[in-house]
Amino acid sequence: MKNFIIILGILITYLIIGNTSVEAVKIPNEAIRFRVIANSDSNYDQNIKIKVKNEIEKELFKLLKESKGISEARKIINDNLNNIEKKVNDLLIKEKYTLGYKVNFGYNYFPEKEFNGVTYEEGMYESLLITLGEGKGENWWCVLFPPLCLLEAEESDKVEYKFFVQELIEKYL
Repeated sequence: MKNFIIILGILITYLIIGNTSVEAVKIPNEAIRFRVIANSDSNYDQNIKIKVKNEIEKELFKLLKESKGISEARKIINDNLNNIEKKVNDLLIKEKYTLGYKVNFGYNYFPEKEFNGVTYEEGMYESLLITLGEGKGENWWCVLFPPLCLLEAEESDKVEYKFFVQELIEKYL
């Protein structure tokens, strides 16, 4: 019975913390996004999209990890656009991808997206946008600055985030 009460308490705490944390995941007004749009939804095109995302995300982490503000982040991205384009080009050559691509840093359209209970409104947002081929496939995006998607890009391609309470629940259930 004692274990049941402990687990129930942990579960209630987890639900309260979980609901609170979802509300906290808001993108600041002064943010720079990073988006990669696949040519299509085929497995091949989606795989290429993820490879481009992984390669450029690592590069952006190196470039932006010590930036002090959004103005400095903008300057770093602008100063390195040719290098970013070269990395995309080199990867696509290596993958024998011949459908072309575009790299754009500026204000780009983002459709409405719901993720983890949070709705992100459609609109024009400052972003680094990489469009592969015709750009008609599913996209991937995150926030570059502040570095919400780059926190562990240097460490691993597979990052798993867990709450301490969630780990306790898993341990006792």
